[in-house]
Amino acid sequence: MEEMKVAVEVVEASDLMPKDGHGSANPYVEAELAGQHQRTATVFNSLNPSWRQTLVFSIPDPSSLSDLTLDLSLYHEPHPPSPSLRRHSLGRIRLSVASFSPSPSSAPVLRFPLEKRGLFSRVSGDVSLRLYHLQADDKPPEMPPMEKPTMEKPSKPPVRVFHSIPSDQAKKPAAPGPTTTTASAAKSDPPPPPTVILPVPVRPPQSEYGLIETFPPIAGRLGYRAKDKISTTYDLVEQMQFLYVNVVKARDLPNMDVTGSLDPYVEVKLGNYKGVTKHLEKNQNPVWRQIFAFSKDRLQADRVEITVKDKDVVKDDFVGKLHFDLTDVPLRVPPDSPLAPQWYRLENKKGEKLNHGELMLAVWIGTQADEAFPEAWHSDAHSISLDGLANTRSKVYFSPKLCYLRVQVIEAQDLVPSDRSRSPDVYVKVQLGNQLRRTRPAAIRSVNPTWNEELTFVASDPFDEHLIITVEDRVASNKDEPLGRLTLPVAGAPQRLDHNRPIPAKWFNLRDPSADLDEEKKKESKFSSKIHLRFFIDSGYHVLDESTQHSSDLRPTSRLLRKPSIGILELGILDARNLMAMKAKDGRATDAYCVAKYGPKWVRTRTILNSLTPRWHEQYTWEVFDICTVITIGVFDNCHVTKAKDDAKDQRIGKVRIRLSTLETDRVYTHYYPLLVLQPSGLKKTGELHLALRFTCTQWVNMISLYGRPLLPKMHYTVPLSVHHLDYLRHQAMQSVAVRLARAEPPLRREVVEFMLDADSHMFSLRRSKANIQRINSVLSSFGAVARWFDAVCKWKNPVTTILVHILFLILVCFPELILPTIFLYLFMIGIWNYRFRPRKPPHMDTKLSYAEFAHPDELDEEFDTFPSTKPSDIVRMRYDRLRSLAGRVQTVVGDLATQGERAQAILSWRDPRATTIFIMLSLIVAVLLYVTPFQVVMVLVGMYLLRHPKFRSKLPSVPFNFYRRLPAKSDMLL
Repeated sequence: MEEMKVAVEVVEASDLMPKDGHGSANPYVEAELAGQHQRTATVFNSLNPSWRQTLVFSIPDPSSLSDLTLDLSLYHEPHPPSPSLRRHSLGRIRLSVASFSPSPSSAPVLRFPLEKRGLFSRVSGDVSLRLYHLQADDKPPEMPPMEKPTMEKPSKPPVRVFHSIPSDQAKKPAAPGPTTTTASAAKSDPPPPPTVILPVPVRPPQSEYGLIETFPPIAGRLGYRAKDKISTTYDLVEQMQFLYVNVVKARDLPNMDVTGSLDPYVEVKLGNYKGVTKHLEKNQNPVWRQIFAFSKDRLQADRVEITVKDKDVVKDDFVGKLHFDLTDVPLRVPPDSPLAPQWYRLENKKGEKLNHGELMLAVWIGTQADEAFPEAWHSDAHSISLDGLANTRSKVYFSPKLCYLRVQVIEAQDLVPSDRSRSPDVYVKVQLGNQLRRTRPAAIRSVNPTWNEELTFVASDPFDEHLIITVEDRVASNKDEPLGRLTLPVAGAPQRLDHNRPIPAKWFNLRDPSADLDEEKKKESKFSSKIHLRFFIDSGYHVLDESTQHSSDLRPTSRLLRKPSIGILELGILDARNLMAMKAKDGRATDAYCVAKYGPKWVRTRTILNSLTPRWHEQYTWEVFDICTVITIGVFDNCHVTKAKDDAKDQRIGKVRIRLSTLETDRVYTHYYPLLVLQPSGLKKTGELHLALRFTCTQWVNMISLYGRPLLPKMHYTVPLSVHHLDYLRHQAMQSVAVRLARAEPPLRREVVEFMLDADSHMFSLRRSKANIQRINSVLSSFGAVARWFDAVCKWKNPVTTILVHILFLILVCFPELILPTIFLYLFMIGIWNYRFRPRKPPHMDTKLSYAEFAHPDELDEEFDTFPSTKPSDIVRMRYDRLRSLAGRVQTVVGDLATQGERAQAILSWRDPRATTIFIMLSLIVAVLLYVTPFQVVMVLVGMYLLRHPKFRSKLPSVPFNFYRRLPAKSDMLL
């Protein structure tokens, strides 16, 4: 096979850690690949060295490229060199050779942050490299000389030195070689390739669906170097400055109409951006209270103009104006108090003061931390109307307080059916809002029926709904006759915090249902039927509105049972890139906004109009009560910024979920997260979302103690709800949350809430089934690996390992008190060893784990089909046959598992009397032998038998295995 080469061009490094005691360092680079060691020259007295040297490595076997790793280390060389002085590490990086560019022309200059070599080492800075493959005959392109000589003697011309380090001396620092110059140095070097400084992670993702670590200039990463007050509280986003104009009101405006009044409004103009207040009819002292925000990055003029106009049918009349030079506008930095508005006398077109007319306003420059930011009209939304403006603003929402309402229907008395010649078949119907439940018919037909059945509903605070209870008689298969009705206010229901304190039941008088239609009957009193009920609000549960696998809140409903917070979660929603053009048919891009949900708090960013690279830079904070929770961030396309149909829905762009327990405390995570959407046509990447995340712990003891507490409140375990019942209640809770948030202004629409809460996660999906099977296989593979290792030890495939296992086994048998300490010490050592392989980034959507990349189009079409199906009968038949085939295989596996369990039960059940006799007689003999034989001897004999050499092994199954396989199961009893 033809030999290959790989080239590592070491360009430069920056912001290295000082090591010489004088605030500087003498860095050089040492690289190791496939047993070959090479190094660069040493650059003296520099923390920002430039080498521009190429190190070339030979790869004898190109098929092993994917398994090779480049280990590149930066060292400080003591000066003058001394054998007694050790070299100091400045950092290292490890890269897979498979990620190198295929040719020099396609290889950009990449900047990689340096990693620590050890647990206690201190490292800073990064190194710039070009990495590419070469054929055996190729030569690496020449690098241009260094712009500034940085060697020990500045008077010498810049040189390029190549060092080769023998493998047996890899750990010794090589002295600088002799200074050499080549003929190529005199030639004019080609211009260097363009430097592309990318915010890439230390190990670049191998897939386009991977996470990309970034290093944005935010104060949280810069260590609060900025002196601005905002840097300490609003430190996960970049500061975006805005020019704010707060138009409050006007007074004593002149008459402009024939009627002796005017219809005033205010126009705020800055360059090509123009914001307009609503106009007020016939008002000379109008009040607007509207705020306008102009992004300072897009300022197109050096002054802002404020004009008061009179709304007219043909042409609006000029009333007066004001203008402010941007150089005179003050800067406001929170937490300073808001700028007080002032009265300004209006001017005419010539700049002369008017006798009548004053305008109260305030003008200042602030950031997105300003409290005026969420309510302001933004210049990037200048093209939409005032009606659509409300749908573009950032808002904070809170889910309603949810609780379980229990209704126990015990019995009824003295019911009066219309046909007294027959015994009524009675059941009870209970309705709360859009939730409707029915009891089973009474076991005994009677006018005094008994049920003793409990129904559970989801109620939301404030409890302004009523519980409607109707007793009905099933007269015919399709006809029910109401026998009595009762209406109870939910607000009057008692609360239960502990199941040990039962709520007493009460008798209630039923109302004649025919009285609802007849006013005279309603005035007539007495309807003797009664019903015995117990209804109360169960506040000890947590009402699940999310899936338990990624829930963001696990606290009980009652505030009396809640624990204090353990920390703070801060989220910076920075920007997005490469978004899909969701409105391409309309000739527009995307009107994107983000929604984040954690606990009961929802946040919504402002909508950035017509942009595929929106920049929000908004920061939000949540209290954290449980570390094992998940925050969800979704990106949507706003379909309500212009005149849209009433049934228009905001389109989903993608979603990110992050589990808080996977985050290190006080560390700022900044990554680009892929936005992925699964569609009937397949998996599609719709863009990347840039987030900054930090978890800060305030109660360490409480956080650690959480790992020993139940995940859900106590009531979920003492009085558990069935899984089927929980699924139904979760659906009802999601409906309540969606209805409440849809009534906010601007509304958080149902499609957004359903996407964030995974409303369709319970639907069948063949793709999810395959993914779950793969997850099970992955979990069981570790046990299989242990079994394969033990089988290899028993078969002496590695004699050294087998001998060591023999020695360890004999030591543990002779000293059995060492067994448990050894096991736990082994677990400790495995954990310490795996620390170096710990995840360095938050979790994100894994496309391979989800089987999203390999799903068949027909499987996806089935997953997105409605329920019930709307597909043609032949497609439904094909899918049904496929499901039957898969179910048959699952049935076979389940049957095999049942067979093994029944064989174990058959050992002592005398279903096979001969096998049971053999087993109990052998048990008696073994018991006698174990009583007279020391335990250590028994364990040695058993261990040596299991670890015997292959020469003493038979290929036939063992006797115990054959005995177990011959035991009877109940499979022959199945029809």
